[in-house]
Amino acid sequence: MLESWKVGRPSNPGLLRATPDPVASHFTDDTASLASAAVDGELDEETLDLRDEVLSTSMFEEIVGSSDAICGVTAQVSRVAPSDATVLITGESGTGKELIARAIHKRSRRSRSVFTRMNCAVTPPSLIAAELFGHEKGAFTGANQRRAGRFEVANHGTIFLDEIGEMPGATQVALLRVLQEREFERVGGTHSIPVDVRVIAATNCDLPAAVRAGKFRLDLFYRLNVFPIHVPPLRERPEDIVLLAKYFIERYAAKEGKRIRRVERRTAELLEGYRWPGNIRELQNVIERALILCDSDTFYVEKAWLQPEAAPRVCLQPSLTNQERGLIEAALTETRGRIAGPDGAARRLGVPRTTLEYKIKSLRINKYRFRVDASEL
Repeated sequence: MLESWKVGRPSNPGLLRATPDPVASHFTDDTASLASAAVDGELDEETLDLRDEVLSTSMFEEIVGSSDAICGVTAQVSRVAPSDATVLITGESGTGKELIARAIHKRSRRSRSVFTRMNCAVTPPSLIAAELFGHEKGAFTGANQRRAGRFEVANHGTIFLDEIGEMPGATQVALLRVLQEREFERVGGTHSIPVDVRVIAATNCDLPAAVRAGKFRLDLFYRLNVFPIHVPPLRERPEDIVLLAKYFIERYAAKEGKRIRRVERRTAELLEGYRWPGNIRELQNVIERALILCDSDTFYVEKAWLQPEAAPRVCLQPSLTNQERGLIEAALTETRGRIAGPDGAARRLGVPRTTLEYKIKSLRINKYRFRVDASEL
């Protein structure tokens, strides 16, 4: 088990140990705080003694952090939770959007009722409506009996719709009706069923852009966006990285039956200096992997696991991106389909000719349609 982690902050009296929660839990109660224990221990040049002091942190439900960014989020949760307002949670993947939804439910008047969730991105589009609203017997092949959907199950409770941007258009219409009229029909049914459910939605995509592209209904966006909450990425709350790392070290050390007394100074610097593109989920996975491999009482992370992001370049990168096709086709247009040579597309894009040829083939770009002079073929 983990005893503490020196981070150069003042300590508060009183020690509250975090209780291991399910895998996604990195959040706790706002009245709790961690403090230092007076234990002998010296710092050496290579490690930080984990017994020197325990982190001081504010906690809110299952959310760990003391940064202004995360405190702003918890303040919004406190404001909106007692109401029945629909909430739209936005943020990058791995930032803990579901934990925000659970915190809202736990602090609402519906906390004693059901909290159910559905990920629209992993549910087959043809089954989303039946999952949400249920179906009648014989509604489709395989519907051998009537089945209640998630809205019926969550009546008087809360439903969390993750990755709402992936919801099919037909189901968006049905969801809009639930939000407007508080009723729905089962798939294959004709009877309207009244329902009292609070809807919390989340997405990591740009919904306004999806609306402009015609992939998401504008009226549904307005209905969902009653109270928006944006969860900041971990790189925008660097002061919380050590707090979260300590939390996960403690949890996984207990799970593995190991006693961690210190952390390499180099590891602490790596954790704080990394940008965490996978956010809290990535941090959690790195800590768990490191604890599995750790055979001593000193916690460390391999430097190769946390390679800093390369500075963005204007030229084409070897990795495939959504913009590559446009960049390649623009270069081929400017060079009239010429790939090699000082005036070729490869030189303009800053990549080897062989790399460009490979990408043209993998993207199935017809390079010959850009050539206007038969002699260049």
